[in-house]
Amino acid sequence: MVYTRGLPSLPVAGVVVPLAGVALLTAMLLSAAVWNGFPFIFYDTGGYLTEGLGGVFLAERAPVYSLLLFVAGSKFSLWPIVILQAAMTAFIVTETARAEVPGLTLWGLAGIGIALILLTGISWYAGQVEPDCMTALLVLGCYLLMFRSAGLSRTRRWAVFAVTTLAVACHPSHLGLMGGLLICGLLLKLGCLYMPALPRPRLAQACISLLGAILLILAANYGLARGIFISRSGSVFVFARLMQDGIVKRLLHDTCPQSGYKLCAWRGHLKTRVDAWLWSPDSGFRALGGFTSREQRAEDTRIILDSLERYPVMNLRAAAYDSALQFLLFRTGDGIEPQMSVIETSLQHLIPRQIHAYLAARQQRGLLRFRSLNLLHVPIGVLGVLGLLLLIQHAGAGRRWGHAQLPALVLLALIGNAIICGTFAEPHDRYQSRVIWLPVLVLILTRMRDPHALQPAETA
Repeated sequence: MVYTRGLPSLPVAGVVVPLAGVALLTAMLLSAAVWNGFPFIFYDTGGYLTEGLGGVFLAERAPVYSLLLFVAGSKFSLWPIVILQAAMTAFIVTETARAEVPGLTLWGLAGIGIALILLTGISWYAGQVEPDCMTALLVLGCYLLMFRSAGLSRTRRWAVFAVTTLAVACHPSHLGLMGGLLICGLLLKLGCLYMPALPRPRLAQACISLLGAILLILAANYGLARGIFISRSGSVFVFARLMQDGIVKRLLHDTCPQSGYKLCAWRGHLKTRVDAWLWSPDSGFRALGGFTSREQRAEDTRIILDSLERYPVMNLRAAAYDSALQFLLFRTGDGIEPQMSVIETSLQHLIPRQIHAYLAARQQRGLLRFRSLNLLHVPIGVLGVLGLLLLIQHAGAGRRWGHAQLPALVLLALIGNAIICGTFAEPHDRYQSRVIWLPVLVLILTRMRDPHALQPAETA
């Protein structure tokens, strides 16, 4: 044991110290929820509880996460699910830190946790009953499987594989993000044929992880709906985004009544926002059957394909704008507000014993304020992305391609997440803020490994 500045330097190696590090980080990540007095609730939480605890299939909710709530005993308490989420996050962060910083100590790991909690919104997502916290885990898990699996013991490798697979399966959009990262990995592997110095990724386990996630989703959907499918709501969300961008309105104007769309009768009553179209009581979407209408989903698909054929440039421009906007939106706290009228009825029916604690939480009493917090989190997020670009540039200039692996993969994940969420849904701060802590983690690890990594390179 080595002592530094009066504190014992405990290398994160073996079994006991890493477990202590994961336990310590888990407690840190739960700090925001503990301070709130109850796990954080989002608008979608009621739907996940209804699906998982009530056994009712909801096309708009991810079945694997819903069933995870059931397995975690959410009927009796919502704390186990957020403890599980915090522990999964702590484990993946610990393994990433061990891989990137040789000789990492327990105190160094604690410093990483403190920095992430203070500078980013990581604890707000780990403590929220929502699958958003899983998005960042699949990114780091994919990195470990592709580039660091050789340095992991068999037990740790299988644990990373399990967490990554579950994280991918917790939302259908994660399939697209994981698939995109694997395609980038394949391109890198092909590039190694021409530039042998490039890092060679191991794709087998990551591909099996994606396949395992698909099988989990298929099994969960079959268990709830007795059908084999990935998602029944994809076309609905894409349609709503096209409506918000004005593409549906133009299509109906140009083709009705000849096209025969049922929506022609509603062309003068279309909502201007995705959320209003999907969730407003007076929306035409509900009048036409909503998520449960197979005919409406089929018509949505027809309208999407028709618009792509008629207005390809308009579609491309709108998708590019929404993706770019999504990339720039990452304020902490989106949707973490009093949820009294949205899901209180669901909670009273499904988890009545938890209502008292739910109502007593700071969130439900309207005591959470994120404006001051975002005065720090937003600039840190911007600096984090700029730091990734700087790390990649330095690694490329020095031909140290191994140092570019993690920052490049995280940057690709940020771009991919923005494209998927901006194109297939609509821009929301929470979609990007759930992963914006990743650049901060990369910069911290790089600084710990090489204190001069971010300094300008010397020129001859």
